[in-house]
Amino acid sequence: MDLKTSLGISASGLRAQTLRMRVIAENIANQDSVATTPGGDPYRRRVASFRAEVDRATGGTQVRVDRIQTDRSDFQRVYDPGNPAADGEGYVLKPNVSSLVEMADMKAAQRSYEANLSAIEAARSLTMRTIDLLK
Repeated sequence: MDLKTSLGISASGLRAQTLRMRVIAENIANQDSVATTPGGDPYRRRVASFRAEVDRATGGTQVRVDRIQTDRSDFQRVYDPGNPAADGEGYVLKPNVSSLVEMADMKAAQRSYEANLSAIEAARSLTMRTIDLLK
């Protein structure tokens, strides 16, 4: 595998994990966002999914964003009769976002991002050593 291919693969991983962290940050930011009208739906958690794609120019398999889909799990019902979004019984639907799950996903995305950065740094280091040997 040549330098351009390995850098392209790692760069695609960086882009994918950046998008994944952006989606997770959006979920965390909206974990308390309820509907604006009684009986309305609150914010629904989003999840990024990826797919492998072969780059025809280099022959390397890169990661691409397949889609960002909504999590169809149930909302939580919380009794809060004073809330403007409360239904006739006084219950408010809360987003299906768990901060524990989001933080675990964020940590996994961070580790993947760091792994791709390490691969880029290793390729750079090997290239610099090769140049030094050719001097």
